[in-house]
Amino acid sequence: MLGRLNHVALAVPDLTAAIAAYRNTLGAEVTEPQALPEHGVTVVFVNVGNTKIELLEPLGENSPIAAFLAKNPSGGMHHLCYEVDDILAARDQLKAAGARVLGDGNPKSGAHGKPVLFLHPKDFFGTLIELEQS
Repeated sequence: MLGRLNHVALAVPDLTAAIAAYRNTLGAEVTEPQALPEHGVTVVFVNVGNTKIELLEPLGENSPIAAFLAKNPSGGMHHLCYEVDDILAARDQLKAAGARVLGDGNPKSGAHGKPVLFLHPKDFFGTLIELEQS
């Protein structure tokens, strides 16, 4: 079911500072910021060759990232994103196996314009999992 690791997402309290650290200190290629109001975040992607790092900053007070940063003020790893060939088939297989899909269970459009779903972290050893249709 799982394809390649698409990205590792890091919640950051200051996206401008995080971009500067990755671009200027580490010499990484960083995309332009993209606001995703449906998800309550502003994101950039850092290209690291074999995968990407997604830097997430809250967009609005009701952002799930704001809640994460309230518990982790310095930021930290927020989720792992894996690619799947068929997100609806993956969802159905996971639900049949007892995994909890967050939200209403229907995919939303992610940062890459592809359907995404999130899986409850308690079902995956404390790690929030995002699935993205490849």
